[in-house]
Amino acid sequence: MKIDAGLLATDMDRVAARARELEDAGFDGCFTFEGPHEPFTRLALAAEHSNLEIGTGLAIAFARTPMTVANLAHDLQHFSGGRFWLGLGSQIKPHIEARYSMPWSKPVTRMKEFVRALRAIWACWNENEKLDFRGEFYTHTLMPPIFNPGPARGGAPPIYLGGVGPKMTEAAGEVADGMLLHPFHTERSLKEIMMPSITRGLKTSGRTLANFALCAQVIIVTGRSDAEQENARTMARNQIAFYASTPAYRSVLESEGRSELQPELRQMTKEGRWHEMATKIDSELLDKIAAVGTPKEVAEVLLRRYGAFASRLAFASPFPIDSECAAEIIGELRAGSTDL
Repeated sequence: MKIDAGLLATDMDRVAARARELEDAGFDGCFTFEGPHEPFTRLALAAEHSNLEIGTGLAIAFARTPMTVANLAHDLQHFSGGRFWLGLGSQIKPHIEARYSMPWSKPVTRMKEFVRALRAIWACWNENEKLDFRGEFYTHTLMPPIFNPGPARGGAPPIYLGGVGPKMTEAAGEVADGMLLHPFHTERSLKEIMMPSITRGLKTSGRTLANFALCAQVIIVTGRSDAEQENARTMARNQIAFYASTPAYRSVLESEGRSELQPELRQMTKEGRWHEMATKIDSELLDKIAAVGTPKEVAEVLLRRYGAFASRLAFASPFPIDSECAAEIIGELRAGSTDL
């Protein structure tokens, strides 16, 4: 198992120092996500100034075309010498149409086609195959030599798909190299919804979990003092409430018998009551979604939940974790598992 952390450097001039901090703390990799800033550019700086593996955890596929994503991922893979992994997600219809001004339809089918288009483009560049991809949503048939970048060091990067619902999770098992387990999950939803769906997808593609990377993204709530821990709890509740308001993520709440929370939080977003939403996330639900406690306690939770099957473990808190706390958690994780 490899251990990753969010890059969480909003200013470009902080990326190099942040990457070195993560490397010094013992992390194996770092990742970005599609938020206030685009997720690809900062990874080039992280790769240049550290030996960390780098990845998008995740980038919004439908905000771009397969060709633009193929170019970005290919260049980062080549520049990093094979240390890049591409994490992709679909987002939801309002964001794709109203924020990105891009088309939305059949998200699961479109995502599977997006991945297959990427593989066709990379096969052209890396293996000199003729580009002839024709799908329902994407067509890529033109690649003059002047626009072919040639093979990347390390070859095509692995593709990890993010998702919560059973259909997108099954799609990951069918077409991707791995699955980014969204931070909004519980042990029960993972066992009852996600793992069976992944297994169905893998069966369709003739593979097993041995051929598939499971990358668990987990919200970490810890701190050196009671005040630090309480601040972390507040920020984590805000993040969880945002996720829980999304209709597409309702299955997680349903698995815990809390389905009524989703429409309530959704209504609060429509009313602009963003700052009140965190009060709806009680301690019981927080503990089921996040890893909460002292660094030692957090490590114990992570090992119990993910130690038997996760290929990568990502600290996905929406805030930087104290470097000493992070190093202590990593130390406990490595001491507690022979696979780390």
